[in-house]
Amino acid sequence: MRILAFTDIHGAYDRVVSILSSESFDALVIGGDLTTHGSIQEASVALRRFQEFGKPVFAVAGNMDLPSFEDSYNALGVNINAKGASIRELGLFGVAGSPVTPMNTPYELSEEEILQRAEAGWSDVSALRWKIFVPHAPPHGTKLDRIFVGKHVGSTAVRRFVEHRQPDVLICGHIHEARGMDTIGNTQMVNCGPAGRGSYASIEFDTSIHITLHG
Repeated sequence: MRILAFTDIHGAYDRVVSILSSESFDALVIGGDLTTHGSIQEASVALRRFQEFGKPVFAVAGNMDLPSFEDSYNALGVNINAKGASIRELGLFGVAGSPVTPMNTPYELSEEEILQRAEAGWSDVSALRWKIFVPHAPPHGTKLDRIFVGKHVGSTAVRRFVEHRQPDVLICGHIHEARGMDTIGNTQMVNCGPAGRGSYASIEFDTSIHITLHG
């Protein structure tokens, strides 16, 4: 099985569609910031474009999306915020938004709420062979949450959850300049980077897991 993952699209829908048109994949993950203060209608139209490829789409909203996107994501059957979904032996679950930021962005959560949402999703997929955790925000203190000045600004709750539950894969975004890969214990993690620059990840599941960054 091959999954493609995009984060921080910020309206670059044509770029994502172009990449999807050239790729072979079994499912698509959108890890937040589909828009930049966009409307529900804008988000819905974009997701329907992605669904036209005929593959399952799984998504969480990011901190630059609106909390009200949840209703649209639920209606389209793509939402994995605080709940799980499955395809074959693979379970996916996530957490929308981000920890509180100095920028007062539209969708911010306390660390306690982030942890609660992660645990709620985990309970839906824990019995499946492979578990993919999709928080928009990266775990704190890793290669995936370091801003240009060197400070780590990721979620402490995401880090605590990963250390405790050890999902097989973590897909995140949020910190554009921290595009890359890292591990916590047995969890392979990827910050996909901004999709508008052509950055995305592929995750292949066979007897083992292989993650590749593209773009």
